Amino acid sequence: MIKFSEIKMGDYVMAEYEGQLRRGEVTRLNNDEKQVCVETDVQEFWYETEHLLPIDINDEELLKLNFSKEELPDGTVKYKKGSFRLVIPGKYNFSTVDMWYREDRRQHPNVHYIHQLQNHYY
Repeated sequence: MIKFSEIKMGDYVMAEYEGQLRRGEVTRLNNDEKQVCVETDVQEFWYETEHLLPIDINDEELLKLNFSKEELPDGTVKYKKGSFRLVIPGKYNFSTVDMWYREDRRQHPNVHYIHQLQNHYY
C-alpha cells in the first residue's frame, strides 16, 4: 500500500483489481474520498490506496522511464536522464543509490520506489 499523501498525478504505480496487478499512471486524485484514478493498459479506474502498490526502482523500470545506462570500469552503473544521475554499486544492485541533479548531490537517499523518485527528483 502507498500512503495517499505520497501519490502525485503522473506517478507510476501497480494497481490491484480482482487479484490482478497492472502497471498504470495516476491521472487524478480525489482528496475528499482519498481515492486515486489510475490509467492502466485496460482502463482508467478509481482505486482505494490499499489496492495500490509501489514499483521498485530497478534496471527495467529506469529504462522504461527513458534513462540511459552506462556500466563503468569500476563495476558501478550510472543511469542518466538529462542532468539527472543515479549511480548504483554494481549491476542490478539497488541496495544503495547515489543521486544528483546538477549541484544537488545525495548519497543513499530514502528513495526505493519509482513514485518516490518521480516526486522528489524527476
